[in-house]
Amino acid sequence: MNLVIVHSHFRPGGVRRVIELAVPHLLGTLNPPITQIVLLAGEAPDDPWLHGFRQRAGSVPVICSIVAVAGYISEQRAKPAVVARRLRVHLENCLNQLVPAGCLVWAHNQGLGRNLLLTRALNQACAQRKIALLLHHHDWWFDNRWPRWPEMRRSGFRTLSAVARTIFPAVPTVRHAAINRAEAKVLQRHLGSAAGWLPNPASLEAEVAPERVRQARKWLERQLGEPAPVWLVPCRLLRRKNLAEALLLTRWLRPEAWLVSTGGVSSAAEQTYAQSLSTAARQAGWRLRLSVLHGANASPSVAELLAASEVILLTSLQEGFGLPYVEAAAAGRPLIARSLANVAPDLTEFGFRLPHCYEELQVDSDLFDWPAEQLRQRRLFQQWLTTLPRPCRKQVAPPPLLTVSRPPRSVPFSRLTLTAQLELLRQPVAESWARCAPLNPFLEKWRGLAAAGKLEATPWPPQADQWLGGPAYAERFASLLRNNPGKVAAAHGERCQQDLLQAKLKPVFLYPILWSSQT
Repeated sequence: MNLVIVHSHFRPGGVRRVIELAVPHLLGTLNPPITQIVLLAGEAPDDPWLHGFRQRAGSVPVICSIVAVAGYISEQRAKPAVVARRLRVHLENCLNQLVPAGCLVWAHNQGLGRNLLLTRALNQACAQRKIALLLHHHDWWFDNRWPRWPEMRRSGFRTLSAVARTIFPAVPTVRHAAINRAEAKVLQRHLGSAAGWLPNPASLEAEVAPERVRQARKWLERQLGEPAPVWLVPCRLLRRKNLAEALLLTRWLRPEAWLVSTGGVSSAAEQTYAQSLSTAARQAGWRLRLSVLHGANASPSVAELLAASEVILLTSLQEGFGLPYVEAAAAGRPLIARSLANVAPDLTEFGFRLPHCYEELQVDSDLFDWPAEQLRQRRLFQQWLTTLPRPCRKQVAPPPLLTVSRPPRSVPFSRLTLTAQLELLRQPVAESWARCAPLNPFLEKWRGLAAAGKLEATPWPPQADQWLGGPAYAERFASLLRNNPGKVAAAHGERCQQDLLQAKLKPVFLYPILWSSQT
């Protein structure tokens, strides 16, 4: 059987990591067995990654089927009709060659809506040939990614129903995988056994050799220009990673440390955020190095950087799964992280004990211009509402900071615009600490532990392999494919999208930093 892995790209990130970890175990579990792997994408993977992936695949050949129109629709120059036609022809040529030997299509992140023409073409091509299609949902277009809506409309998907019928097609050979239990429950409520929970694979891998750790530390010293402790955020440079909060924590808890992030900017929409943060850091002399691996030659792997760092941080506003939570445990490094409502219950079920997690970082409202911030948020919120589909606008209640008439004593740092976050960061560290530490009782203890080098690593729990290990992952994958859901009505997909969408529009999930790249 041929395994066709579809993604718009194979750039560094969580999706690529899931693919490379899972494939060796799928090769040993799926029946009929995989005899060839086809990587179908809008751009070719980089040579080092492809070489490593082929090594993981062993004797199973890996070929690339690259066509530009499978990439993000925002990066296409051709008209939608032309893109749709080229996709149809490419899929016909590719799948017609593979079907006689059997075929399984594993398509990633189609729920993100970056190219619904590709999603529709996959649905139709697989339905016509009775090919099993597993739609693996890592993220959603309606989860603070509303710029996808005008893109989808320009591609011809002009209503919410049209989008739902494409992401959740009424095709009996389609299965849906969600990476956290909360979203899987919603999918299963509407789609029945056509949907399942597929937690991302992770494992307690072999310890990085001490010499490789020393080399990674030396490499970091060269990048930073000095030997210093490194607090690492292993992620791409995205607004939702809330990196200013990681910087604030680092400056408070370990002033000698550099905050370092690994990946580069993933799209043009993130450029303004990245530039604003890096410019402010350069002007103020903050110990911040962003995207240390982006474009670097002969650089360490992420695993080696994890092992070489003193602390791992994850201050993200939203995650579907949150690999750094478990990667920090696998590396034996202390983790300081925000506790996310849709992720924390799963981590608890997997057995992870996270001693340095917090829900919000409260800051004194006197440390930034509150009247200006509230006016800014009102303006941005109204602008943001206009980017939503019309039926969604009436479902949105104003976020908490826009409902108060007087300045509160404290506000969550995550609920500020980047402008206010940078304003607070520019305050003297001693002053911001003195005002904010009493608002966050855990900080004083963590600061003492950090100074003494005694922040606690999360131990790898014995039961984690039952959930996250490669064999367990492959068995859940195979079990989902074996399910026989029967007929799936189009209305089920529409109701599924509506339930997920309503949940994402609750005030608790509204963050000003995500309303505009100019904040």
